[in-house]
Amino acid sequence: MAMKLLTTNSGSGQSTSSFTSSIDSTYKLYIFKFISLNPSSNTTLTFQANAAAASGYNETITSTAFRALQNEAGNDTGLAYQTGEDQAQGTAFQSLGTELANDADGGGCGTLWLFNPSNTVYVKHWYSRITNMADDGSIDYANDSFRGGYINTTAAIDDIQFKFLSGTFDGTIKMYGVG
Repeated sequence: MAMKLLTTNSGSGQSTSSFTSSIDSTYKLYIFKFISLNPSSNTTLTFQANAAAASGYNETITSTAFRALQNEAGNDTGLAYQTGEDQAQGTAFQSLGTELANDADGGGCGTLWLFNPSNTVYVKHWYSRITNMADDGSIDYANDSFRGGYINTTAAIDDIQFKFLSGTFDGTIKMYGVG
């Protein structure tokens, strides 16, 4: 299957990145690529959706979250479920990647896959993977965050918004249609 670039959102000092067109029944899979995202403060990348003709980015999400990490010294590693980063029928913005560092060599890259958002029979499944430099205040880590779940609506989804929990960010997010 071929990927077709539909939209590119690039900027500096942006607080959100919204995709409000081109999510329709043309494709059954939409892929969002995060390229060199660098937040203004150490923070978490999130997303939320709108059903067709809705507003507020507050659809109900059920999700799970885990991550793998290793510090720069190579003497601390981990693989763990991230309590508090998932949702059980929540309407908040969903965490995709935590502790993205705002250092000059920080930031992150990754992908979100959204399946069949225009279907009006089933819920909308998605999963993501974000790799970033994480800063816990004293030591930097290579952080690999995995998220997955579903948007619990049978209404078509036609808007997606990405934002960090605080501050602004620089970088590019590209949306592709596959099919």
